Amino acid sequence: MDKKKVIQILEAIAVYMEIKGENSFKVSAYRKAAKALESVPETLEEIKKAESLDGIGKGTASVIEELKQTGQSSLHDELAASFPEGLLPLLKLPGLGGKKVGKLYQELGVTDLASLKQACEDEKIRGMAGFGAKSEEKILAAIDAFQTRPERVGIAVAIKAADFLLDKLQYMEGIIRYELAGSLRRMEETVKDIDFILSTDDREQVKEQLLQLDGILQVVGAGDTKVSIEITVDELVIGVDFRLVQDDEFASALLHFTGSKDHNVKLRQLAKERGEQISEYGVLNKETDQTTVFKDEHSFYAHFDLAYVSPEARLGKDELVPLTEKIDYPSDSSIQSDLHMHTVWSDGAHSIKEMAEGAAKRGYSHIAITDHSQFLRVANGLTVERLKEQHQQIKEMNKQSNIHIFTGIEMDILPDGTLDYEDDVLQDIDFVIASIHSSFSQSEEMIMSRLKTALFHPHVDLIAHPTGRIIGKRDGYAVNVPQLIKWAAESGTALELNASPERLDLSAEWIRLAHEHQVPIAINTDAHHVDRLAYIRYGLGVARKAGIPTDSIINTWSLERLQTYLNTDKSKRMSSR
Repeated sequence: MDKKKVIQILEAIAVYMEIKGENSFKVSAYRKAAKALESVPETLEEIKKAESLDGIGKGTASVIEELKQTGQSSLHDELAASFPEGLLPLLKLPGLGGKKVGKLYQELGVTDLASLKQACEDEKIRGMAGFGAKSEEKILAAIDAFQTRPERVGIAVAIKAADFLLDKLQYMEGIIRYELAGSLRRMEETVKDIDFILSTDDREQVKEQLLQLDGILQVVGAGDTKVSIEITVDELVIGVDFRLVQDDEFASALLHFTGSKDHNVKLRQLAKERGEQISEYGVLNKETDQTTVFKDEHSFYAHFDLAYVSPEARLGKDELVPLTEKIDYPSDSSIQSDLHMHTVWSDGAHSIKEMAEGAAKRGYSHIAITDHSQFLRVANGLTVERLKEQHQQIKEMNKQSNIHIFTGIEMDILPDGTLDYEDDVLQDIDFVIASIHSSFSQSEEMIMSRLKTALFHPHVDLIAHPTGRIIGKRDGYAVNVPQLIKWAAESGTALELNASPERLDLSAEWIRLAHEHQVPIAINTDAHHVDRLAYIRYGLGVARKAGIPTDSIINTWSLERLQTYLNTDKSKRMSSR
């Protein structure tokens, strides 16, 4: 178990105690313990005696030790089990923390969404201390939003569902091949449902196993060639279609059901000109009435003398090119670095060494450690003193590390437009990221002024997650992206494609525009956990959708090339590439 997870459990215990009405000193003890763990740069394993940390007493230390030894907390589990099943989900409603949920539970007998809604409609809440008529209105609106099923879900939720299902499919008997299809395979930012193509010689056997999957909310259909179900992920319902085909039809079916519709139309038009007809079963020669099948999608495109088109790039635009013009699609094997990640020094789960080792296992030659800056106290941002201490540690590690570690920082662009560190601090940092984490509601004029300050600062190398969006949850701030891209080109500042599936920021259309302006792109994971270094694949998917070449991505550059680039004055970087 990592430290970040322990912190989350300690904070959950504090909330559960609030619900039960425990005294404030006891609740505060667990919050202080969580804060104490977060404030030190050691991993859980490196902390030999939790009680030695300021803010951690015997009781909380025993919980930490139990988590460290067993991965579980009996106190946490007992508290969670003591509440009605529907009570804890109320904490996900905006404005309802542990204290308020506790009052509703203890004084009104609220135990779930239904009883909470009834209490609001009966106007029982407005008379309680800490609530009012407006509270009832806001709670009812929040319940309505919570219970409304969206037509489409964000890609992060869809990926979570797809990964769960892919894990199950690999153990099923009777499946020859299987692959994700549809809009999720094309890396669309939101999806209506998830599609899989399965080849099999025993459809009945496979169908029976599909219908026994865990987490099925309902079975929508179960025919010979298609099984449709609904599952729940993160309180959201998403539909899943499994199409069962013969193995010789697999490639054609995969291409057909991957889409996009516009891409398939272009292929069908091309086939028609050749006297052929494309279907999910193969390619029919109208003259001979013979259907050609393919071993894979590469063979399908080659049949039409076309270069293979990556699923993300199948937009129905300019992606169909002759077989002789091989398309340069960025791939995982071309990535040599990740330049945005966090450690236990701020709000990450692992040490610098663990993040470096994780990157080395991926074959990277270099990384940048970019913890949060001092303004972001909620993320345990680094003061100047802690920043210098960390960077000295990194320099010592580089003497014996098999992967080069750049000193770095993700520095906040403050609400007033200034930067979080002075120039004399920034000039000694290898790789400086600037980003906005606050005052999202400011006017476009102010947001752009803040970004411009960072872009034209001589020590800022990259603007991270430039729009601040969270897909399906937050639109981000008011940014004029075309102007941002022009300024990036003028100032010699790179822009980030944040590979976290919650962000994918910048989006494909803006990445393409940035490339047209010759702005370098950094695809980074923003990983707070070593496992999330794998998120690079989602950023690469967006890059393929944008159609940018491998060499335009900073992370594909060698260590020597990146060092030369960073050592070049920003005003000359564009010409030196």
